Amino acid sequence: MKKFLTITSLLLLLLLAACGSKEGSSGDKDKAANKESELSEEKLVVGVTAGPHEQIVEKVKEVAEADGLEVELKVFNDYVMPNMALAEEEIDINVYQHKPYLEQFKKDRGLDLTEVTEVVNFPMGLYSSKVKDLSEIKDGAKIGLPNDPTNGARALILFEQAGLVKLKEGAGVTATLKDIEENKQNLEFIELEAAQIPRQLEELDAAAINTNFAVEHGFTPAKDAIAIEPKDSPWANVIAVRTGNEDDAAVKKFVEYYKSEEVKQFIEETFAGSVIAAW
Repeated sequence: MKKFLTITSLLLLLLLAACGSKEGSSGDKDKAANKESELSEEKLVVGVTAGPHEQIVEKVKEVAEADGLEVELKVFNDYVMPNMALAEEEIDINVYQHKPYLEQFKKDRGLDLTEVTEVVNFPMGLYSSKVKDLSEIKDGAKIGLPNDPTNGARALILFEQAGLVKLKEGAGVTATLKDIEENKQNLEFIELEAAQIPRQLEELDAAAINTNFAVEHGFTPAKDAIAIEPKDSPWANVIAVRTGNEDDAAVKKFVEYYKSEEVKQFIEETFAGSVIAAW
C-alpha cells in the first residue's frame, strides 16, 4: 500500500511538472509572437499611391535614412491594394487615405488596421477640359465623381459647396447620390473608379478628382481646379498600421521624420498649396 502511494505521488509530480513545462512553453511562444509582431527599427516598407504621396515619402525616406532608418517604398495605383497589403503584412505602414475612407474600408473588409496620426490634406477639386468656370456648366452636363462611398460623399459635399446641388440635411460624410435633394440643372452624375476619372475627363463636362490622381495627370489643383475644398477641410490623410504596431519605436520614428520641418518645407515648396501639411 505504501509502495502504491509512492508511485502515485511520483506520477502526480511528473504530471504537474509536465503541465508547468507546457504552460511555460506556451508563454514563451506568446512572448515570441509578440516580439515577432513588432516592426523592425532598421527598415520599414511603406505603401503609398503614385503621385504626391510617393513624392512626400521619398523625402521622408531621405530624412529617415540620414538617421539610420531604411525606408522602402511600395507604390500602388489604386485605393484598395495598399490596405490589403498592409493587412497581409506585405508592407509595414501605408500613407494614402483619409480617416473616413480607412474606417469604411476596415468595416467592409473586416481588417484590423489603426490610424496613427494625420499628416497631409489633399483638397479635392472639380476639374474640366471643357469649361473654365462653374458658371459655364450647362444644364444636363455630365459630372464625374469617385464610386467609393467616402470619396463619393466628399465629392457631393464639394458639389454642394460649389452650388451645383443641395443635399439632404445631415447627409454629411455618408452622402450618396440618393441624398441629392435639389439638382436645378438636371446634372447627370456618373460614378467611376477614382484612378480612372482623369483619363475619362474628356468624355465628361467636369469631374471631382482626388489630388494625387489630379497631380499625376498634370493638373496643379490650386490653379486648374474650377472649384476646390477649403484649406481647413476635415479630410486629412493619415498614417495607418496594423493594430498593435501603433506604438512601435519604428513607427514613432517614421512619424517624427514625416513631421519634420524639412518635410514640411518640401511640401510647401513642391505643391504650392495643392497639398497642405496637417501639423
